[in-house]
Amino acid sequence: MVNFGKKLMADQVEEWKGYYINYKLMKKLLKQYVQQTQIGGKDCEQVLKEFSRILDDQIERIVLFLLQQQGHLSRRIEELGAQRAAIMQQVDTSRVFQLREDYRDVGRDLVKLLRFVDMNATGLRKILKKFDKRFGYKFTDYYVTTRSNHPYSQLQQVFKQVGIVAVAGALSRNLAYLEHEHRGSFLSIYDNPSVVLQDPIIDQVNHAVQKLTHATSFMQYLGQHALIVQDDTPSGSEDNVDDESYHFMSLMLNLVNTFLYMVNTYIIVPTADDYSVSLGAAATVCGIIIGSMAVAQVFSSVYFSAWSNRSYFRPLVFSSIMLFSGNLLYALAYDLNSLTVLLIGRILCGLGSARAVNRRYISDCVPLKIRLQASAGFVSASALGMACGPGLAGFLQTKFTIYSLTFNQSTLPGWVMSVAWLLYLVWLWFSFKEPEHFAKAAAEAAARTPQPSESGHQESANLEEGLAQPLLLGSEERLDDISEDNDDEDDKSSHEPATSFASAYKLLTPSVKYNY
Repeated sequence: MVNFGKKLMADQVEEWKGYYINYKLMKKLLKQYVQQTQIGGKDCEQVLKEFSRILDDQIERIVLFLLQQQGHLSRRIEELGAQRAAIMQQVDTSRVFQLREDYRDVGRDLVKLLRFVDMNATGLRKILKKFDKRFGYKFTDYYVTTRSNHPYSQLQQVFKQVGIVAVAGALSRNLAYLEHEHRGSFLSIYDNPSVVLQDPIIDQVNHAVQKLTHATSFMQYLGQHALIVQDDTPSGSEDNVDDESYHFMSLMLNLVNTFLYMVNTYIIVPTADDYSVSLGAAATVCGIIIGSMAVAQVFSSVYFSAWSNRSYFRPLVFSSIMLFSGNLLYALAYDLNSLTVLLIGRILCGLGSARAVNRRYISDCVPLKIRLQASAGFVSASALGMACGPGLAGFLQTKFTIYSLTFNQSTLPGWVMSVAWLLYLVWLWFSFKEPEHFAKAAAEAAARTPQPSESGHQESANLEEGLAQPLLLGSEERLDDISEDNDDEDDKSSHEPATSFASAYKLLTPSVKYNY
């Protein structure tokens, strides 16, 4: 991926250079703040205030220039409108062509302004993400909330683009008016929105506007709330997942895993109190029965996240076996008359939660162009499973015995889910395709492994290389290495496994109380 700082410098309009976000300066300040907080020179609250003030200054400069340019474009469109009225009164068709070209010149300047806003909005998002990553807390949430909701918000000018879109609308309407009046038609773009004006400048304007407003789409909203955030990859840049390596059936298996797990979580809600009473416990024990699965899920998220560094197939197989075993124990607890067996079964189900794997598979192995749809599918599968679980329990109101095994409303959820996970395991075994990058990584690791005769020389070389490195990170070169000037560092962070229970907890879906 191209370094954003270099791309920003390369794509700047020469005469507007003083009005872009000073991305290089902001990165340099971040490094200084990190150093100062590490040595105790400044506390976090002081850093927040200073950085917020500097960012406010940057945004104010951008917004004031943006408003100035919008005014210039608006005035030009107004002047051209007066010329258009005069031409139409005189029925001077010879000047219509020149007027259309003048409008297109305004359109070209508008595209430049739209790209100006896009570059600054992207730079602002990246700086906020870098700040959060370096300092370990959500400065972005604080900054955006306090600035965007204020009555004098300047941040909205950058991300809402209400004024600049109005200018784009005026340009499109006037060009369309010229075209339709030339043909003898008096319909405006508002009367017939399905008719699109065929003009290359308008196409460029519409493309730039759509790119700016893309973040407000419903699919983007769902993808973000699945905690699988779309990369800030510029159009035309290379994606790390190509269409040939993408395997649709493997994605479906991950979504089905998500759906079945949520069904498994909530299918016992309507009958858990009756089950606990039948085993000689109080009805309130059902809360422990339901919650034990979520508690165990905290632990499973840690090792499943780490396991997904090496494979997706094996964690999913292990998950299916754990869930099959847990549901089997849940169903057998009735005939064994053991509350302990029932709780162990639910804990095993929680330890089989592969939701961290499901999320990471979408983030790592689905092409960027359909990643948001896949993320929305993940959210939909979770919500559908939560709704279907208690509903399915309503159809299991029966009682019979087979070979001393009792099948009733309390045990049937366990039996049904055991069968479901067994069928899923068979489907997984024959249909899942391990991503190609795991096989490539294994081959590269094998190629890099030194031979026994070379191991001593390799260790010596590694030791000498380590001794040659500075022990402290005070030099500018080491800080540059840490900062990883290539801006895809922020995207890589979303693919890293959880390393603590706190980070693992963020991967979980919050528990929801369901009244049946």
